[in-house]
Amino acid sequence: MYSALIPLLYALAGGIAGAIEITIDYPTEYTKTVMQLYPEMNKKGFIGLVVDTVKEKGFLTLYRGYSSLLFFTIPKNFVRFGTFTFCKQNLLTSDSRLNTMTCGMIAGAVEAAFVVTPMETLKVKLIHDKFMAKSQYRNLFHGIHTIIKKEGFGGCYKGFLATLLKQSSNQGIRFLVYEDAKKYTHHYIPFKFLADMVAGGFAGLCSVLANNPIDVVKTNMQGLEANKFNGFLGCFAYIWKREGLRGFYKGVSPRIARVVLDVSLTFSLWAFVQRVFFWIQDTVGSKKKQRHLNQTLLRKLFP
Repeated sequence: MYSALIPLLYALAGGIAGAIEITIDYPTEYTKTVMQLYPEMNKKGFIGLVVDTVKEKGFLTLYRGYSSLLFFTIPKNFVRFGTFTFCKQNLLTSDSRLNTMTCGMIAGAVEAAFVVTPMETLKVKLIHDKFMAKSQYRNLFHGIHTIIKKEGFGGCYKGFLATLLKQSSNQGIRFLVYEDAKKYTHHYIPFKFLADMVAGGFAGLCSVLANNPIDVVKTNMQGLEANKFNGFLGCFAYIWKREGLRGFYKGVSPRIARVVLDVSLTFSLWAFVQRVFFWIQDTVGSKKKQRHLNQTLLRKLFP
């Protein structure tokens, strides 16, 4: 009965955490995307770009594309934590670091295929569209309608390979580092929720530093000028030729700010939901056991 509720609880927990996190720090996601799309914007730096954007276009511009991330938050977290839990319980059941990382990579690949690629494509296009002379998209749903009408359903899956590589490496690194880090944070921090937040934040930081180059390629392949790139390797070569290694770390500072908060919230809430579930399971189990003992005793006393 209660096991059937696990994915729903994870979805609810992840969705709430994701909605809170996105609302608080979406401006860092917007800034990161702009810095990755436009090298000249990247030269302004994180703070400089935020200040200029607010001054020239208003504060709400920093929330362009926000609706696409908010809309996909619950299904993304449902798929991520549901797939990871399924893999750990049914496929790679032995407790090892390799299995944890592999389950995380599978979860990342599944969320990339079903949720994240269309979500990221819409987000990037909505942000990129803001810088065009004539805007194409009025809102999220108009954007979906226009993209599918012009490019077919495949238009929502631009940069799929880059997104697949990014998400699988993201979740592989995050689950592995989180599981390792929390062993230390729980030893030194007495509050479990805070210990999980610190472990999650560190896991998010590690994932950003490891795969930001893939994120830069993904963003460019999902922009409105993606046609100038000849696939994933072509885009990689284009950035390398014009900007060198530094080009692959455009937008890294705002991405760190967002991802650290994102992962710390979602992973700590995920762990909290697990603790609540096991507490309910244990409580119900002990009550059933006690009831059974009482019934047995009554039968012996009054046969």
